[in-house]
Amino acid sequence: MPDTAPKGQTATLLSNPVACLDVRDLALQADFGIRDSLNANVTNIIEQLTPELPHTTFVSDLAIIMIIASAVTLAFFKIRQPLIIGYLFAGMLIGPLSPLWTGIFTEGGPGGGGVAILSDTGLLNLFAEVGVILLLFVIGIEFPFARIRSIGKVAVGVGTMGLMLTLLAVFFVADQMGLEFMDALFLAAALSISSTAIIVKILTDAGRIKKESSILVLGILIVEDVIAVILISSLQSVALVGNVSIESILVVVAVAIGLIVGTFTVGTRVIPPLIDRVAAAENREILLLSVLGVCFGYALLAEIAGLSVAIGAFLAGVLVAESKSAEVSKILSSPIKDMFVAIFFVSVGALMDISQIQDYILLAMVLVVVATAVKFGGNMVGSIMFKLGRRRSIRSACTLAAPRGEFSIVIVKVGVDLGVVSSFVFPLIGLVAIITAFISPFLLKAGDKMVKRMDE
Repeated sequence: MPDTAPKGQTATLLSNPVACLDVRDLALQADFGIRDSLNANVTNIIEQLTPELPHTTFVSDLAIIMIIASAVTLAFFKIRQPLIIGYLFAGMLIGPLSPLWTGIFTEGGPGGGGVAILSDTGLLNLFAEVGVILLLFVIGIEFPFARIRSIGKVAVGVGTMGLMLTLLAVFFVADQMGLEFMDALFLAAALSISSTAIIVKILTDAGRIKKESSILVLGILIVEDVIAVILISSLQSVALVGNVSIESILVVVAVAIGLIVGTFTVGTRVIPPLIDRVAAAENREILLLSVLGVCFGYALLAEIAGLSVAIGAFLAGVLVAESKSAEVSKILSSPIKDMFVAIFFVSVGALMDISQIQDYILLAMVLVVVATAVKFGGNMVGSIMFKLGRRRSIRSACTLAAPRGEFSIVIVKVGVDLGVVSSFVFPLIGLVAIITAFISPFLLKAGDKMVKRMDE
């Protein structure tokens, strides 16, 4: 059959130009309809195959964190306050739970929906987890095995005495004030640990970092940091069980001891030589990747063993400290650590719901007084037991009494992540950290005045 139209139809079309135009318009409309349908189908397929990635939120949140953190911490540096407190304050200002934003932009208000500078809490938690791993890793690099062994009985005894008395006293007071068992337990553990970062900063600013009393303080801080790492894993186990089980705690302690012993017996013979071999290539990029691989690999090993990633990261740092290139590794990893530690504390501050904090100011003040007084008394008792001089004892006790910081926040965050700690505990520990950091320099000066009066 021929493809041409019949002669009659062709003649009709040619004799009627309007009909020709109508047919052409219909053909064009059909063509555009087919194209639109195909485009819609193709677009739908592409969207299904390539879902939208959250890169925009990631970049914007990271940019906001770094810009706000740098601005706020510069202000805190100018007024000679610890940068950790500046990070927390910055996070509280820009977080999704900040009353500054929830009060101005509420759901259904301007723009519709809730508005906050930082809105992705999942991303904030990711930042915080990476930050705590790197923080504990670099702390571990400061503590090679030889340094841990050289702490001595005095630092171990005094540090343990002050820590345990504070833990028991704070738990008792929190329990008597009507807090839930897990809230009281995690708060007590958090407030029993002094802040290494804040104390070292205060001693450095005062030009006293190398004095005899400060050396004792640093030894006690090492003891507390090691106990804190074990506490985190023990509390994690207690939280998962739901109550204090001696059996579960013993299992966690046994696993932790096994990991520590394995680190110091097998790990120190394997990891440091490997790092030194990598360092022999004289390529800093490869060394940095290798060191970070050890950090996150050991954190993963600890998690597989049922322990906190914090203890794995800390032990990884101790292993790196045993290598000949430990100082280079620290120099390489410190900028990354500094960035993620800033992100960690800003993220933690952003996750704190401070809208109801006014209801817990009295509780915060009571906890500050109890934790500070008992920590001072515990360290004084320990110093007397080990027959240290009164001047040295007073100075070290005043230095250790108040500051609470990085480990306190990490411990409470573990409880929050596990869902066993009430939401108000997070901002409460942040408020306590801010208050204790503020009063710490004054306690240091008070200790000096007490010593001078003794000399008169």
